Formats: sequence, C-alpha cells, structure tokens
Amino acid sequence: MDESRRETLQRLERALGCRPFRDLSLLDTALTHRSFVNENRRADLNDNERLEFLGDAVLQLSVSELLYRRFPDSSEGDLSKIRASLVTEQSLARLARQYDLGNYLLLGRGENQSGGRDKDSILADAFEAVIAAFFLDHGYEEVLVAVEDIVAPVLDAVKTGPNYNDFKSNLQEISHRLFQAAPQYRVVETSGPDHERIYLVEVRVGAEVKATGSGKSKKEAEQLAAGRALEYLDQPDGGETP
Repeated sequence: MDESRRETLQRLERALGCRPFRDLSLLDTALTHRSFVNENRRADLNDNERLEFLGDAVLQLSVSELLYRRFPDSSEGDLSKIRASLVTEQSLARLARQYDLGNYLLLGRGENQSGGRDKDSILADAFEAVIAAFFLDHGYEEVLVAVEDIVAPVLDAVKTGPNYNDFKSNLQEISHRLFQAAPQYRVVETSGPDHERIYLVEVRVGAEVKATGSGKSKKEAEQLAAGRALEYLDQPDGGETP
C-alpha cells in the first residue's frame, strides 16, 4: 500500500470515528471491488467479497443483539421484521453514502465509468465488508458500539412510527394510494425439509417487482417482502410520498 492510499484510508478512519486500525490492509481490502482486482492482477491483491460474507453475519448478529436489548417486549416475529428493514441493500447503501464510502472504493475502469461508486449493490457490499474489517481488527464489542451509534436514530424512528410491526398494512395503504391496486404476493420458491420449510415470497407493487422476502412461514416471508418494498419506495413508516 503506497503512502497516498494509506493517508486516504486514515481520513476514512477519522470519518468513521474509530480508533486507528492495527492492520490497515483490512480496510483497504474491504474497499477493493473485484473489477479492480481483475484489472490489476497481483498476488497481494484481494477483493472484498470474503469480507462482505463475514460482514453480513456480523451485522446480522450485532443488529439482532441491539434489537433484543432495546425492545424487550417485542416478539421474535416483530424483531425479525425490524431487522429486515434495517439490513436491506438500500438501507446499507444509504449508510455507506453517509460516510462517502464510494469515494474510497478501488474500482476497475469500466465499473468506475458506469457509475459504480454510487450503485446500491456495490455500496452495500462495501459497507458490510468494512464492518467485517472493523470486527477482525477491533473485535465484536467495538463493532457493537459502532453499529449502535449508526442505527440508533433509525431504531427510535422505527419503534415510534405507526404500525411499525405491520409492513403489509403499510404497503397496502401506500399501494392503493400510489397505484390504485393492492400489492400482489406470490411464493416463488420453497426449500428445506418439511419440518423446517423456508418460503421465498415475491411482492409486486404496481407493474414492477419491488422486493422478495424469506421466512419460516408464508406470513413471515410476506411481511419481510413488504418491509423491503417499503424501503424500495423510501416509505419505511408508511408516510406520504415526497
């Protein structure tokens, strides 16, 4: 890593408000897209996909623990719905934009020219990878504190918002208002043994497929799909469309 890149990553450390990384190469890898690796083949260069995999799990665990502590009277189903609304691709991409992660990414020329620095999928993956880098370098307890700082305002809004635990009702209301039609739900896949069946449900709002959700029952999957559709519509609490 050259000195210019090191200084750039140290600026990101300060923006994140975390103590300096012991191994700054972890943060560098978290921000390295596979398109950059494909164009710059070096033995010491890795993309962020493995870190993304780990970061997804760390984020799920830390958000789950925060929800468990913050909402002691909520059911498992309600906690799952709130968590689903927090870890969608759109939500994570918005968080990545808060820290301007796009400007720290290493992208291939083609990906850069096609607007990769502002793509939701790339930004969400990078955010998860940064969480993994933070976990590997700083440990879980510091990750938990950082994630709580990031999502606390969202949790406050979710808990106090109307019908926070009924995404289907919120989506129904918005769909009628925007499209004069009810959302359409469809089971697109089932998996797992009979006693642990997992359902994948697709919800259509208007003419487009808006989101999917999976769960241990059709009802749970529909709720998660509805929550993600609300995120897609930028209406997580069923408020008025701007």
